[in-house]
Amino acid sequence: MPSQDTSRRLSPQTLSQDTDSLNGFNTIIGYSTQRPEALPEHLQQTYQTMLAQQKVETEKLAMFRAASDAARLAEWEFHNAVLAMKEVVRGQFGADSNEAQAIGLKKKSDRKRPTRKRIAIAS
Repeated sequence: MPSQDTSRRLSPQTLSQDTDSLNGFNTIIGYSTQRPEALPEHLQQTYQTMLAQQKVETEKLAMFRAASDAARLAEWEFHNAVLAMKEVVRGQFGADSNEAQAIGLKKKSDRKRPTRKRIAIAS
């Protein structure tokens, strides 16, 4: 049997088929094996472990999404506060002040005035 790539997730279809197989296995009477990994107790234990780990994963994903939402909202709140501060600095000190330049705004006097471009007529 080729080695299994356990770094990838099993498809939901495969897990559903495995669960159906386990449920069908529970109806079999007289099953016996020498393989410890195929014992009924081991099958039930691994199934319960899988369900518990899936539950933990779902809980952590929910916590991750909540933390991600909180961080995103905090970023927007910070961004809006900085925009408000820039408006206040521009209003209090003027658009051509050194204070406006200190917070990253371009001085009004440093802006180039637009020039009209003349179209050269070819003769």
